[in-house]
Amino acid sequence: MLRSLVLATAFLGSLIIPATAQSPLRSECLAMANAPPRAVPVSLRRTAAKVEEVAITYVGHSTYYIDTPAGVRIGTDFNGYYQTGRLPDVVTMNRAHSTHFTLFPDPKIKHVLHGWGDKGQPALVGLRVEDVYIRNVTTDIRRYYGDGAGGEMIRDGNSIFIFEVAGLCIGHLGHLHHKLDDSHFAAIGRLDIVMVPIDGTFTMSLDGVSEITKRLRASVVLPMHRFATPLDEFMRLIGKQFEIDQRTERTLKISRETLPTTPTVIILDGV
Repeated sequence: MLRSLVLATAFLGSLIIPATAQSPLRSECLAMANAPPRAVPVSLRRTAAKVEEVAITYVGHSTYYIDTPAGVRIGTDFNGYYQTGRLPDVVTMNRAHSTHFTLFPDPKIKHVLHGWGDKGQPALVGLRVEDVYIRNVTTDIRRYYGDGAGGEMIRDGNSIFIFEVAGLCIGHLGHLHHKLDDSHFAAIGRLDIVMVPIDGTFTMSLDGVSEITKRLRASVVLPMHRFATPLDEFMRLIGKQFEIDQRTERTLKISRETLPTTPTVIILDGV
């Protein structure tokens, strides 16, 4: 019995890809953010190619499913409870609460990416799966009472995950607990779509997350962790330069060519 348990544990462990084991690859989003302006916009150079759409579905809390043109499904801040449709091929996790991770993911999930590292080392993710490149930028996270002394910060305990697919740069801020400095913004690079926690308490203040949202200048803002704060307060803080688009469906289908020309907060159905 004991031997069977050990073997089962080893098997499950082999399915979890430690973030620190990844080797960073070239980021197109960073390259575009750091490149000098070109005379011909990227969107015009792609007009002859087939338009590739990405489907983004709000599953709940901080979990979005991202479906790529090649059929890869990604689940963000995945805990196993918030699910819809088929199982993701890739899941990302952060260690804030059990609503943002699971230590027992379905073994059929091919890639399990932790936003925290082991033995005091930061997570380092640089993974290509079919048509999507996934990387991370680490931030600190508060230590909760169930995880030792409450309020203490754990260095590099959270990851902002960035998904580069179909010419889009999609960022998920995770369970963000502090303001970002210039080095964070430089490492993130350009984002076309950003998923932002707007609870104002469990993550960070609305003032703080609003400043981050404005500086990122993404075309699309997708709120998450949105159970505690009135949306109109978030909209007031980020300013009039953002439009609001409230949807009755859970899924947004979008491509590089259909990004809104004015920064837009899109509210998908769900809680």
